[in-house]
Amino acid sequence: MMRLTRPQALGALAFHLFAAAPVVLMFSATATTAQAQQQAAAQQQGNAQQQASLGPNGQPFAALTQEEFTRLQQILNAWEGQSKDTKTLECKFKVWHFDSFAAPAGVHATLGEGVIRYMAPDKGLFRVDRKVFYNGTKPDDGSGVQKPDYAEQPGQFGEHWVCNGKELLEFDRGNKECKIQQLPPNMQGTQIFNSPLPFVFNLDQRQIQERYWVREVPSPDAQTIMLEAWPKRQVDRAQYKVVQIALNTGTFTPVMLRLFAPNFDATLAPKWDHYQFDEVKRNSIGAGMQAFLRSFIDEKPPADFKVLRDMYQPPADEAEATAQAPGATQVR
Repeated sequence: MMRLTRPQALGALAFHLFAAAPVVLMFSATATTAQAQQQAAAQQQGNAQQQASLGPNGQPFAALTQEEFTRLQQILNAWEGQSKDTKTLECKFKVWHFDSFAAPAGVHATLGEGVIRYMAPDKGLFRVDRKVFYNGTKPDDGSGVQKPDYAEQPGQFGEHWVCNGKELLEFDRGNKECKIQQLPPNMQGTQIFNSPLPFVFNLDQRQIQERYWVREVPSPDAQTIMLEAWPKRQVDRAQYKVVQIALNTGTFTPVMLRLFAPNFDATLAPKWDHYQFDEVKRNSIGAGMQAFLRSFIDEKPPADFKVLRDMYQPPADEAEATAQAPGATQVR
């Protein structure tokens, strides 16, 4: 995950991305494939930037045609429909972080692997279990090709967040601390969309379009639909520039997420994250359910962790957070 302000950046992650079984979009951790993916993403981003002044009311792309708008509504409605059916979800994930200041162009700076768990409407877990860092190149194996080397760093752990519906718990495993923030009543339950929950699930297409300019963009895979969401609110734009989401064409479930840094530039600052999701279990029931609930809901700080308690304070109220007062995506 990018070094963005927490917990707002995590709260924005995927903006109600899941609530269904994600399918893996092929993405190799090798430098060659990663570079190709980065170049494709950069080109797509560059095309979007070229249109940044075309839309009315601050919309960062040209107004959609009526046909494009109608198709977008059909996609969002289908996505919302499958999303609302999810009661519980577990999956593993991988996240590649690209940063030209931390690794050569086309080579990921870090790779994290972890788990996501969710129970409707407001309980969830996001935990990186293993994280490796770019550590230069491996000795020449005779192929003449320099290959990147990765290694764990002592005391360096990935993110670990839990929401139990009333509190947000942030685990700092390096310092053995747990920050527990009490969520105000208006951010609990179904209103978790507006909370700092690091993995929000139940998609509400109306709220999404109120908060983002959304459009469909060309997908590199015939089995996926690619959407692009640009934040309207200044508080969101301070966390990321644009989000790209790939949906499976048959199930409308998310298969991939790219999150671009606020200062992303294809040449000067190619900094972004790429997520994929594996081994998904959706609405699992039976013998494993009680074990799932225990391991999920009862997540608590270890005995040797220092606990810091506070009340969560939103970064700004809605009036301050919204830079403009636009409505839905503009249509021509």
